[in-house]
Amino acid sequence: MYAIIETGGKQIKVEAGQEIYVEKLGVEADEVVTFDKVLFVGGETVKVGAPTVAGATVTAKVVKEGRAKKITVFKLKAKKNYRRKQGHRQPYTKLVVETINA
Repeated sequence: MYAIIETGGKQIKVEAGQEIYVEKLGVEADEVVTFDKVLFVGGETVKVGAPTVAGATVTAKVVKEGRAKKITVFKLKAKKNYRRKQGHRQPYTKLVVETINA
């Protein structure tokens, strides 16, 4: 069984036991998080939400919070001696999906 959930402005396909990375949720490690915005549940029976599936939830356990690898942002305006270099590390939360209730 799998489900498509919405979190952090993104839609993610999840299955039980899967490790996923989502936008930072601001919760402690080993907490249980419940997602109510379930857009689709697939498996033996298919449930499609309009926009969400009523009564469906996905529970996941928080493994850790961290920051992704650094990316470099470089702005340049040709012939104007304008250069700006900046780094960015996106914060994330790592989860392990425990159950999908449909």
